[in-house]
Amino acid sequence: MAQVHHAAEGAAHGGIVIALHELFAAPRAAVDTQTVVAVCRDGADTIRFPAFRTRVLAIAARLNLRAEQRFALCADDPYTFACALFGLFVAGKEPVIPASSTPGYLADLSEAYDAVLTDADLVAMSIDAPATATTTTAATATTTCTIDPNAPLTLYTSGSSGVPKPVRKTLAQFNAEVHTLEAQWGALAGDATVLASVPHHHIYGLLFRVFWPLAAGRAFDRSTCVDPQQLQARIAQCGATVVVSTPAQLSRWPDLPGFDAFDPAPRAFFSSGGPLAFDTARRFAAVLGHAPLEIYGSTETGGIAWRMQTGSDAWRPMPGIDVRRADDGALELRSPHLDHDGWHRTDDAVAFDMRGGFNLLGRLDRVVKLDGKRVALAELEGRLRLHPFVAEAATTVLDGASRKRIGALVVLSGEGNLALRREGRAQLVKTLRRHLAGYFDMTVLPRHWRFRKALPFDARGKLQAAAIARAFGAHEHGFELLAEAGLANERFYELHVPPTLVHFAGHFPGLPILPGVVQIDWVVRLASEYVSGVRTLASIDKLKFMAPVAPGAVLKLVLTHDAPRRRVQFAYHLGERDCASGVVVYGEPA
Repeated sequence: MAQVHHAAEGAAHGGIVIALHELFAAPRAAVDTQTVVAVCRDGADTIRFPAFRTRVLAIAARLNLRAEQRFALCADDPYTFACALFGLFVAGKEPVIPASSTPGYLADLSEAYDAVLTDADLVAMSIDAPATATTTTAATATTTCTIDPNAPLTLYTSGSSGVPKPVRKTLAQFNAEVHTLEAQWGALAGDATVLASVPHHHIYGLLFRVFWPLAAGRAFDRSTCVDPQQLQARIAQCGATVVVSTPAQLSRWPDLPGFDAFDPAPRAFFSSGGPLAFDTARRFAAVLGHAPLEIYGSTETGGIAWRMQTGSDAWRPMPGIDVRRADDGALELRSPHLDHDGWHRTDDAVAFDMRGGFNLLGRLDRVVKLDGKRVALAELEGRLRLHPFVAEAATTVLDGASRKRIGALVVLSGEGNLALRREGRAQLVKTLRRHLAGYFDMTVLPRHWRFRKALPFDARGKLQAAAIARAFGAHEHGFELLAEAGLANERFYELHVPPTLVHFAGHFPGLPILPGVVQIDWVVRLASEYVSGVRTLASIDKLKFMAPVAPGAVLKLVLTHDAPRRRVQFAYHLGERDCASGVVVYGEPA
């Protein structure tokens, strides 16, 4: 019989948490009218509970006049979103929260909702509710607003296929998870303002950015922080903070200006959506004194476990959650965050340690068979990360002309970037294949390789199989980006020129040559990805074309940025030959 592992004893206990369905009950309202609890930081202003309550009731009153029952909530502003969400609950309506508000995505979900609520709709609904009011009438403050404890809420997750999948949960499930979070980290967060770089319309952002702060009487910030400098600006106004982010975002921040200048440093960085690279955790710990707190879970299960990569990379179950390993290695859990009391099976394979922690071994559905050999893609990725040239890796199965092959998408470490620049892509691939050959049969080693500055995580911090596969196709501008590396003010690329490129048509009959104007277009587009000023192009100087580029060529492109002179020098090489060179001169941003 499988051994059941319980959450470790001694978890920190937080403060008082008010049930989400009782947020506007008379006792809470009366208390908060006297203490004027902060709900949201809006720039230098603070929106307090009475103003929040007034706006929620105004929205609920308007919704009560409408016959529709299911509303797709598409508010980009987190404060407006929170007001509308609870307005829907108070009015007895059902919120449907799409993962995206793009017209095409909403059209695909048209059968799931009766009407759409946007920021503009919600401003009109609450036009009489002042945004910064700090007082309210005694009658309004003591009015009981009944919310069903089991009110339904539908979220969408794309899973591994990218197809929107509805996940229907209840407010009671979210309420249970809020209590878990406060029990685990409430004492650490204390009176901190919640800053975030994640959207609020996915379960992670919804919980950490909206539900948990509201239930615990902790303010959340209205803005979304995209880099360390913006984060520092918000810290300067908010004081004590915690930050809610993702591995994709956190992995970039140590290299951005302002990362080592947080004052005061956030009490905690939370990360979810995938495992955080150990190197990123180490860099955060070196600067801030602590690694980010990582959360493992899913939309279906809610939070399952957490870790902080300082002494161990094992995950520990959250308070109140039991976990065990099934006979086939799958993780199973019993949790108050589920809609039942039984065991729930996941598709993640795990191995437990002696202290009840566990390591994730990859998804069970990512075991593939090639040429009669079975290989776990997660194991391939893990072995790749062991090489000093590799910071991150993702693999996928690609359909070839006669058989399936594995493609490896790799983010290089600093040492790996140097190797790519010094030795080239072909030699780097040989080095990594030799490394993998020590663990796997040669027939299952990746045959297709791409080297990128970052993995293609989406806004939720998810890495979709379709996004990985797209890295092995042609870029939208025609070339195939085989490799890219960055060192100080220099960028290095290897580009494959597909023989089927439309630009070869008629240029020239019988002797196709890549037009020079296309080469310049590629330079400008790639340069603008890391130097925003290039978008205001002034001129192309010192332009030279020294050798023709034929179909199927692999070009090496070097871009060197001279920021003080607002110039990007470029040089194309074909093997050892110089093909083209010049200088892109850009103007002041518009």
